Amino acid sequence: MGAKIGIIGGSGLYDIELEDKKEIDISTPFGSPSDSFMTGKLKGKDVVFLARHSRGHRILPSELNYRANIYGLKKLAVDHIISISAVGSLKEELKPLDIMLPDQYVDRTNQARLMTFFGDGIVAHIAFGEPVCQRLRGILYKSAEELKITVHNQGTYLNMEGPAFSTKAESYLYRSWGMDVIGMTNLPEAKLAREAEICFAAIATITDYDCWHKSEEAVTVDMIIENLKKNTENTKMIITKAVSLISADENCACRHALENAIITPSEYISDETRKKLDVIIGKYLK
Repeated sequence: MGAKIGIIGGSGLYDIELEDKKEIDISTPFGSPSDSFMTGKLKGKDVVFLARHSRGHRILPSELNYRANIYGLKKLAVDHIISISAVGSLKEELKPLDIMLPDQYVDRTNQARLMTFFGDGIVAHIAFGEPVCQRLRGILYKSAEELKITVHNQGTYLNMEGPAFSTKAESYLYRSWGMDVIGMTNLPEAKLAREAEICFAAIATITDYDCWHKSEEAVTVDMIIENLKKNTENTKMIITKAVSLISADENCACRHALENAIITPSEYISDETRKKLDVIIGKYLK
């Protein structure tokens, strides 16, 4: 069985050239996803696209139903997720319009984002020391390199709360910690994808220097949107090239993340919870 690739990103990716396009609405026990899922084929591969903030960009980062989004992709049998997000740079060498492929995350949210499928009578603890699928990240890096797009192969993404941008004090603090980029959405997707045993990697598109850079103008929405449009074209090219290189790999560690993670004995898991999480844990409870 071939790979099925989920793409989470902005609505600018909707016009990526998919064959056999079809929209699917998915219901989940966690509520409604951000939007309908767009399915189709790209370079012969099955692809599912989701507009993270809904078409028209109508959902705040803190309001996103991350659980429903990832659950919906899992329900559609997605086994790889490429997540595209706009970020600010915290380092001089990471320039606006460059692309960075994060391999680590630091959480600075206030838990407004629900980042686990577990709780309510079932406990699981995934290993998350390496939060990104290195195999998938390597494919994205190779694709960007071959396309001659400026790409940075690793770095730490600090997930802030938002929706306001950083204060200068915060920006200086995060730089002192050695953080590379800052954004508002990526970490919950990475955690939930790991719980769902889906390979996950992110394309962080740099739009600005946050507010620490003395020689650059202050971050504005207009600046970010303009650079987002420019970055979207590069992102489309990377995705189009990468999907042809992605293959299903049942031996990838991401695909077995729950094997030893579920702590609650099977006999203590209610029928209601079993039904609710069947898409996620069903194979471990048979």
